[in-house]
Formats: sequence, C-alpha cells, structure tokens
Amino acid sequence: MSNAPAPNTDTISVPGTETTAARDTSAPVTRVPTWRRLLRDPQAVVTLAILVLIVVLGILAPLLAQHSPNHAELSMINAPVGESGYLLGGDETGRDIFSRLLYSINTAAVSALIGAGVALVVGVLAGLLGGYFGTYTRAVTEWLFSLIMTFPGVLLLIILMPLTGGDYRWTMLIFGVLLSPAMYRIVRNLVLGVRNELYVDAARVSGLSDVRILGRHVLSAVRGPVIIAAAFMAGASIGVQSGLAFLGVGSKQEASFGVMIKSGFDNLYIEPTQFLWPTLVLGVITASLVLLGNALRDTLEGSTPRPVRTGAGLRAVTPPAPAPATTTDATTTGAVTADAVGTGTAGTATATDESPALLRIRDLAIAYPTPGGALTEVVTNVNLTLSAGEALGLVGESGSGKSQTAFATLGVLPPEAVVTRGSIRLDGRELIGLRDAALRPLRGRVIAYIPQEPMSNLDPSYKVGAQLVEGVRTALKVSAKDAKAQMLGLLERCGIADPARTFDSYPHQISGGMAQRVLIAGAVASRPKLLIADEPTTALDVTVQAEILDLLRDLQAELDMAVLLVTHNFGVVADICDRIAVMRAGEIVETGDLTTVFREPRHAYTRMLLDAILDEDVVRTDLPASAARGGGTR
Repeated sequence: MSNAPAPNTDTISVPGTETTAARDTSAPVTRVPTWRRLLRDPQAVVTLAILVLIVVLGILAPLLAQHSPNHAELSMINAPVGESGYLLGGDETGRDIFSRLLYSINTAAVSALIGAGVALVVGVLAGLLGGYFGTYTRAVTEWLFSLIMTFPGVLLLIILMPLTGGDYRWTMLIFGVLLSPAMYRIVRNLVLGVRNELYVDAARVSGLSDVRILGRHVLSAVRGPVIIAAAFMAGASIGVQSGLAFLGVGSKQEASFGVMIKSGFDNLYIEPTQFLWPTLVLGVITASLVLLGNALRDTLEGSTPRPVRTGAGLRAVTPPAPAPATTTDATTTGAVTADAVGTGTAGTATATDESPALLRIRDLAIAYPTPGGALTEVVTNVNLTLSAGEALGLVGESGSGKSQTAFATLGVLPPEAVVTRGSIRLDGRELIGLRDAALRPLRGRVIAYIPQEPMSNLDPSYKVGAQLVEGVRTALKVSAKDAKAQMLGLLERCGIADPARTFDSYPHQISGGMAQRVLIAGAVASRPKLLIADEPTTALDVTVQAEILDLLRDLQAELDMAVLLVTHNFGVVADICDRIAVMRAGEIVETGDLTTVFREPRHAYTRMLLDAILDEDVVRTDLPASAARGGGTR
C-alpha cells in the first residue's frame, strides 16, 4: 500500500446508485513539449549548438570561403595559417584549407543523411513488420537481413565503385542498406516485447488497423533505442565515407574530410597542422552526434509525465436524493444466497431455447505447444450459446480457460496458440480461421471488449480522449469533432462528473474506477451487439464495483447488448447475469439458469465453489492449515 498523500477529491453522486465515486479535482498535469525538455538538458544544448554551428558553416560555404575548394595557387603551397586570405593556410598543392574544410562539412552531412536515412527506413519498416506480424513474415525478414549481413561491407563498396561512378552519394545509399540489418534487429526485438502489451490488444479489439497500431502505439514505444542507433549510424556513415576517400576510392575532386586527412598525412612532417584541422572537425561531429542521440533518447524515454502529489483532503458535497438501489448486498460483499439471486436479474430478458443465438461456440479446443513440440490443450470441448440481450456469466478459478475462450472469440489469442478444432459463430458468421483484416470490421462494431486491468489497457503516452476518439472514428467513420462530442456524452453517461477534464487527462491522472468507466464508454460507443467483459471489477473496491455493475446493467438494457461476463466472483454473476456456465480445467462442467444453478447445483465442482463463498451467516470452525499440520497459529 502506498503512503503517498491522496489526491484532492470531491465526492460525487452517480445517478441510479446509492454509492459515490471520487472525482479528482487537482489541477491537471500539462505535458511539457519535447523540444522544451530537450533544451533543459545541458548535454543536448551543447551538442546541438555545435552541430548546428558546423552545419550552418557548411551551408554558408559559398559565402564564407574566399576560394573554391579545388582552386590551387602555386605561391600558396604549404602556406602557413593566416597567410594573405588563407585562414588556415594552404595544402601541398596550394588549395585553401579553410574552404575545403567548409565544403567537406556538406559532404559529411549528405553522407550522414543518406546512410542513416536509408538504414532507418529499411530497418525500421522491416523490424516493425517482422516483429508485429506472424511467423512467416518474421522468417522472410530474418532470412533477407541475415543474407545482407553476410556481405563484406567496405569491400563490397570498393567492388561496386565502377557501378557508382565514384559518386559518394550512391556509395552511401548502398552503405545504408548494409547498415539496415542492425536497425532491423533492434526494432524487431523491441516490437516483440511491445506487441503483447494490453493496450496494443485493446487497440486491436477496438478495430484499429495494423498500420495505425504500428504507427501510433508500437513505434512510439521503440523510438528511444532507434534514435540513439540512428545517431551512431550517422556517425558511421560519415566515418566510412571519409575512410573510403582516405583510401582514394571515389572522386578526388570532391572535398571531404577523408581526402583532406590523406593530404595532411602525406604532408605530416612538413606541415603537421594540415592533418589536425579535418581530424578535429570530424571527431567533434561524430562525438556530438552520439551525445545528442543519447540526450534525445533520454528525453523521449522520460516523456511520460509524473503525477503531481497534492495534499490529502476530501470536501463533502451533499449528494442528491438517490434513486432506488438495484445493487444487492451480495454484489458488494461477494456473498451469494439463493434468495438474493433473483434481484440482480430484474428487468433483463431471460433467454429461451427458441431465442436466436447471437454467439454460438461449439466444441472449441485451444492448445499450446510444449518445448518438445507436442500440443497441450488448455481449453477442451467448450460449448456456449448466448442470445441477443442476454447476460451469460463464465465462472471458474484462475487458469480454468475463461479468458482463453474470450480471447478466441475476439481473435486475439497469442501467436503460439492453436485452435485445434471447434467453431465460433457470431451473428451467423464463422470467426475461426478469419484473418485480422476480416476480423477488424467486427471489432469495435459488432463485438466489444472490457479488459480486466483498465490502467494497462490505456496507452500512457497519449491522453484519454485521443485514444477514445481514435477508436470511435475508426468504428463509426465520423469526424474528430463528432467523435469527441459523442465520447463526452458517453463519459457523462458512464458516471464521470467532469467528462471534459477526464477527456484531456493522461491515464495516470485518473483513478482505476474512472479508467474502467472510460473503457466501458469506449467499448459501447459503437453500440456493439456483443460485449465481452473480462473481470471488469476485479481491481476495484466494493463500492466502485457496485457502480460499474449498475452501469453495465443499464447499458445492456439500453443497447440490447449480449454480455459475456468472465469472472470468478459469484456475487457479480448474481447481480447481472441471466445464465451461468461453470468452467474447470478448460471444460464447461455445468450450464444453466442462474437461479437453478445457485439453488440446485448438479456438478460437485459447482457445489465446491458455492460452498467456498463466505457470507455473514457462516463462521468457519476448521483450523488454519498451519495449525492442522501442527505448526500452531499466529
């Protein structure tokens, strides 16, 4: 439990309930733009200033240089520093060293842009594809970049010199391709770690395309290492171009640091300062690129703002007269009695065998490969039917296969999962075997999802409103203005007292209950036919649990949604569901009407689960396990 002071909150009333929710009234934390935070880093300021100064000198070379880079004066051979207009002296052929140095900056800058740019484009795109998509795509990209890595880089550039005609720009383009495998591996490994994050799954379930997910949610998470790698590659490009020029590969008429260093090296014992100037500028450029990359990486990695701690204090606000309560004690305490079962399902249509099935799962089996290659089934022979407007509770212990069944319905099982057999039909359409492109029009429109951990399903890098509007625009094809107006109305409908403030907040600025309401609003925005709620109240306190369940019940009645509620809490099932399915070790062991199952459970596992529920009328008389083993009690 954290000892940090609680944020300043007001108590607000939620219509239709007798409980209250806390509203954060502290001032929102505004995000400082990246360029401002970058300018607060002395390392970034110094290195950026040096690079900008050098680049500006190169751009102004035609104005600053008194001679062209290849103009030679016999009288200025090995001229000393400051000799009659030759600021840094003359080289062994009488050319102005200062002029050649300025034009060499331009050559280095172009080399860095081409080499690092090509490596970035090729490596990042391939890394995103190889890390995000399936095994076949990854295998193709792995083979391709492993092949590129087998080429001897510098030797290949020398061999291809007749093809490039000595033009360093073409040489750097080829070198950029040779650099791309390093960038590919960095991005691919990072994407493999990000692609299974819950907020990425939430974006997929909301119906976003893979391109938008990659560009908005995945790329932003891997940008830090990419930036620092790009800085190193820019320096490497400049170094390779200079090295090739030093070896005499390429045009000797093109001013570059390599040609100047070679000239100074040949004349080292006559005028050693000729060797000093190009090596000094080249070293400063390379070091500044690396240090700037480090500073920018650190700035971007620390881009998530920290919440401001405010003094604790609650201001009591007199709530309006509450509406008649619909939440039973069984919901808020987790206790369930046979007499309380009927209260939670009032006003909800009871499914009959004659009702057309919206969701029909038949003989579903899901397996995962073992290290030896064999498949082990974690879900076996699951059969479920859910009609429009009906609420079905899928109950079982952790690891019983509830979430796997829900994820199979959503089409977001992990890549290693294998559906060995079975059928999942949603509104008459078979879902098993459909690709993401075919499932995408259904997600967020026909089927929606409320996750178990609301905070993990909100991208910390973006404001709540931006994430909600993104999903609504994709699902409903409306403008950003209309999507925002609709989401503000839904946030208010979901019991959020200040929708505008929540809309403009980052996830860390709202409470867990508020985040759950946000996700519910996003899930029902497109009026889906089926809502899958995976443990929607697990991480919330009992009062907020009651409010969330009341909200789900009201929204179900308004939208005539079918609800598949995945939970281990019988109190939640008693409050909202019409029917119940009990799952054990990947199998459905009992299914039936809620009242019947609670009062007359047929399966021993169902009776065991019901007997394990504590209520106010039962006091355990058995000894703790440690005492039963003779270990005593504490």
